[in-house]
Amino acid sequence: MGILERARGGRLLVVALIGLGLAAASFSLWWHGRHHGDTGVARPVPGERDRVVVEVLNTTPGVGLARAGARVLRDAGIDVVYFGSDTGAVLDSTQVLVRRGTADGAERVVAALGVGRVRQLPDPGRLVDVTVRIGRDFAARLAARHS
Repeated sequence: MGILERARGGRLLVVALIGLGLAAASFSLWWHGRHHGDTGVARPVPGERDRVVVEVLNTTPGVGLARAGARVLRDAGIDVVYFGSDTGAVLDSTQVLVRRGTADGAERVVAALGVGRVRQLPDPGRLVDVTVRIGRDFAARLAARHS
């Protein structure tokens, strides 16, 4: 057996192993999606007419409050396109800032969160209808809801 024949056999082995790996990965994705993909929770899809595009920013030192706020809003059918931390001052009261459009969307946000004060602060450069700046009052409401 020459060197060229061994090299071809090695390449064939590598190709076969790659194919086997891809097949195993595909099966794993299929199996997981089939048996674990259905969480049983259907979230409403925002309509075009009543769509409110929102960003949620956490002003408190509490971890995960922006994510929790985003989940509450999404469960209410509100389109949250971003959540993260706000580097400004820590707020006691949640602010719901109208960036573009009317205050109707901001009022829906306040109703869904159960806290917040609406303020007009237009900023069309942000590309959202509403900015939510989570304050300590939302953390307290969230804690009360889970106890």
